[in-house]
Amino acid sequence: MNHHATDAHTLVAAYALGALDDDERKDFDAHLRTCEACRQEAAEFEATTARLAAAVSQNPPAAAKTQVMAAIDGVRQLPPRLPAPSATPALGGFLRRRAVPWALAASVAAAVLGGVAVWQTQNGQELEQQARQARQQLDAVGSVLAAPDARTVHGKAANGALTTVVTSDQQDKAVFTAANLPAPGAGKTYQLWLDHDGTMRPAGLIDHDGTVILAGNPADAGAVGLTLEPTGGSPRPTTDPLLLMALPA
Repeated sequence: MNHHATDAHTLVAAYALGALDDDERKDFDAHLRTCEACRQEAAEFEATTARLAAAVSQNPPAAAKTQVMAAIDGVRQLPPRLPAPSATPALGGFLRRRAVPWALAASVAAAVLGGVAVWQTQNGQELEQQARQARQQLDAVGSVLAAPDARTVHGKAANGALTTVVTSDQQDKAVFTAANLPAPGAGKTYQLWLDHDGTMRPAGLIDHDGTVILAGNPADAGAVGLTLEPTGGSPRPTTDPLLLMALPA
């Protein structure tokens, strides 16, 4: 592993996302046998990544297979892919630093964008905008999960929803993921809050299972709240919190 021993702990996210090369993974496997903290953190990253992929997955349109099969005969094959010239050391270092966000983006983008490519020609501009927004969201989420100082906490809301929050002081952002979140009902939505010394500040909306970047500054907040609010949200909570989960220290 091309890292000092004291830096091994910072590779947990890259390990969980499959972004290490074979030699590094072998060395990190050996590290995990002696480090309980890294074993637990790696398991949490793997579980969070699986939730992210499941939460944003989309089924392709019902007609997608028929359209693809009908178009196969008229699609020109791509030329052979030749190996690229060897990268310079500087570029190699840049690619290594970017490996984790790209790995996360690839793991979730396969679910988010899988159906988009098939029917993009039929819905060009609209789908291109959706794909661009999805990529931006994936990049933002990936930068938080892949941050060296990323910290994770799990919780369960009063309505049974399973929640995960990952924070990064370096990124000054927090990611919130919900699974098994019941439908909010007509005219309602779930609203997220950041608790700043007892003052609840709006941090975004979420109305179904999924992942969002919390609005606001999580660095000064002590907890994340979840309430059921009227559609569009409220400036202040109007119901008792379904969740008030302390942010990881």
